[in-house]
This record gives sequence, C-alpha cells and structure tokens, in this order.
Amino acid sequence: MDDSRSLLQHPRRNLGNRYRSTALKFAKLAVADPSRAGENLAWAEQNARQAILYDFTDERNWHTLVELKELNNDEAGLHAVLEDVFSVLGRDPEQVDQLATIDLMSVGKELLHAAFVNDPLDPEEWWATLQSSDRNTTAQKETLEAFAQRCRRLDFRDHRANIVFGRRLERLKEHGHLDLFVELAKHLLAHRPANHELWMELGRLQERRNEIDEAWICYDHVQRLRPQTPARDLFLARLKTSMDGETKTPWSGPTVEHRQSFLASMEALTERVSVPLSPDAKPQRKENNGTQVELSSDEQRLTDLIEQGDLQKAFFTSRRLVATGEDWAEDWMEKIQNLLEQ
Repeated sequence: MDDSRSLLQHPRRNLGNRYRSTALKFAKLAVADPSRAGENLAWAEQNARQAILYDFTDERNWHTLVELKELNNDEAGLHAVLEDVFSVLGRDPEQVDQLATIDLMSVGKELLHAAFVNDPLDPEEWWATLQSSDRNTTAQKETLEAFAQRCRRLDFRDHRANIVFGRRLERLKEHGHLDLFVELAKHLLAHRPANHELWMELGRLQERRNEIDEAWICYDHVQRLRPQTPARDLFLARLKTSMDGETKTPWSGPTVEHRQSFLASMEALTERVSVPLSPDAKPQRKENNGTQVELSSDEQRLTDLIEQGDLQKAFFTSRRLVATGEDWAEDWMEKIQNLLEQ
C-alpha cells in the first residue's frame, strides 16, 4: 500500500505524456465526427484527468484539460480545475478568491497561462525566472525575499504543493541559500509532516552543518514515517565511526528539552492552517475493560484535533508527548500518521 501511494504522489512523466496524447486524439475525433462528439470528449477528459493524476508538474496536462472544459462549455468544471491548480501552487487565498469574480469561459485559458508564467511548475524554469538576467543583484534578493514571504503564508497541505515547493527549496539549497532552505522547509513540513523525503534532505544538510541534535530529530522522523529506511540508525553508526579512536564523549541523542523545543516550534508553524478548538467541547470517555474512563487532557486534545481535521498539529503534539516519555501517545502518533498518509 505504501509503495502504491508513493507512486501516485510522485510525478510519472511517461504516463502523463501517454494519457495526454490519448486525450488529444479523442479531442480531434470529436471535432472530426460531430455525431459522436459527446462520447469522444468524455473519453478525452477522462484521459486528460489521468495525465494530471500521473504528472501534475507538466503544465501541458493542465492546459489540455482546461481546453477540453472550454470545448464542453463546462464552467463549473473549469472552475474546479483552476482551483485545483491553485492548490498545487500553494492555495493562495487571493488567487482562489478571484475565481468567483471573473468569467472563466472567456479568460480561463489566459488565467491558467498567467499563473504558470508567474509560477512555473518546473523547478529549473522557476529558478531561471527568479534569477532572471535582466535583474540586478539587489532585485534578485528582493525577488527571493518575496518568495520567502509568500511561502510563509501559503497552504502546503496538498501533497502536490509540498512536492512542487520542496523541489524549489532544493534549488535554494543548491545555490547556497542554506538558512532560508532550513526555515522554509520547516514551513512545508509543518503543513505536511508525512513528507519523509524533505525530512531526509533537511537532516542531511544539518548533518553537514554539524547540527547533530537537529539532524538526529529529522532522521528520527524519517525512520518513524518509513521504518524500512533506517536513517536514524545509519546516522548514529556514522557518528560512532567518526568518534572511534578519539577521546570524545559518545553522543547519546538530543535532550528531551531540545526535542520538546523543536516539536513545539513545529506545532507553532501549524497555527496558520489550524482550526481553533471549540471551547465548548465536552470531555469524552473511552472503553477500558468494559468500563467508561474519562480521557486525559492530552488525549482529549488529540481527539479534538483529529475530529476537526487538524492532523498536522495533532502529529507534532503526539510526537512531543512521545518525546517526553508518554508511551501511550505512540498509538496515537501511528493513527495520526496513517491519516496523514491517506
């Protein structure tokens, strides 16, 4: 199940191209044979949606589906596609709001084109746009800071947005913007803590910077999310190897206080997309050998967060509880992790 979920979450360009090509063939058939236009357009749309499912990073797939929606005169469908595009681009409230105020059938294609011109899905093209040769150093720094400010307010809970912006952050790291990478990576992870690949990248960078406690915490997240990837154990082995033959005191992991502080800071980053807990929530009870037992305040908080869909905050809250020795929170953490991966 984990492998199939991973395949669906990551772009597969070959399948995207294949389904887009098939969609275009059915669209041509619809034009050539008006008597079967409805049937062929339906098949074209189905294949266009499959193209996006398999590769949401190829702008051509989105353009194909939008053109088909216009051919079908499907304004509601066009609205849904454009809203989905803005989810992939970080669900900027300003972009979503403008959908309700314009005639999409007239300017839908132009709106999509403008969105991708300003915000290319391809990370190399995005970086080239960011560092355009016609901008001086000061202008480039201002553009980079504008991007950082935007990341601090966008909603990255959609796994596709996490992948798109994660690849952009890799370009920041490659070009030496390491502190900014660390800061913005935490924003993405706060919104989607199940992104084990970004946890790994963050851990590797912090290991290279000799930020041992922070690297261990990142690798620990990776190993908990994907037990088949022993990132934390391999990191500890590397540390032991580097200390062999020396008089250094063996490192035994970050302190509980350090882990608590890190996880509390990640909890705080979820605030912008969190749902405020209802002050009128009544204490719940659980079954224990046939008797009703009132939930503890921490269990009640986790229950409320899950019920309100605030899985990101619930995840970091449960991780913080586990870090402080609350073994009962392990089951909660696994439950929340499964919900996030779904």
